Amino acid sequence: MLRIAPSARISKLADIEDSVRGSVIEIGERAVVDSFVKVKPAGGSGDVVIGADCQINSGCVLYIGNGIRMGRGCLIAANCTFAPTNHAFDDPDRFIFEQGFQPSRGGIVLEDDVWIGANSVLLDGVRIGRGAVIGAGAVVRGEVPAFAIAVGAPLRIIGRRGPGDGA
Repeated sequence: MLRIAPSARISKLADIEDSVRGSVIEIGERAVVDSFVKVKPAGGSGDVVIGADCQINSGCVLYIGNGIRMGRGCLIAANCTFAPTNHAFDDPDRFIFEQGFQPSRGGIVLEDDVWIGANSVLLDGVRIGRGAVIGAGAVVRGEVPAFAIAVGAPLRIIGRRGPGDGA
C-alpha cells in the first residue's frame, strides 16, 4: 500500500514498486524523492516510512526488506543503498539464491535530523540517533549515537555535532 502526503514531491523518474506482501510505503509531508530513486520490495515484509521534510536524492535504492523508518528532516545524499535484509548463505552445497533470507535484525531506523553522505550503505539492524551525520561512502552496521559524526568502512565515530566540532 502506497501513502503519499499531498505536499510530498515525487519525481516522475522515481520508481516506487508497490509490495505484493502488504508492506506499507508512506511518504510524509513536504518530503522529496528525487529522480532515479528506487524503492523495491525484497527480502521481507517490513514497512517504509519516510518522515516529513526528508529529502532522498538521485540514485538511492531502498529495499523494503525488514523495514525502513526515517524520522523528520532526514537528508539522504545521492547513490545511497538501504539494505535492511540479508541473504542466508550457510549451506555451501546450495546456491545462495535458494537459501532465502536471514531473520530480521530490526530493519533500518533513522531518528530525526540525520544526514547520510553520498554512496553510503546502511544494513539491517542499523539505528542512527537524532542529529547524527554519516560521511560519504560509509558502511553502516549497528547503532550510531545521537549527534555523532561517523565515517568510513568500517564505520568509526570521529566527532560530535556542536560548537567546536571541528568537522
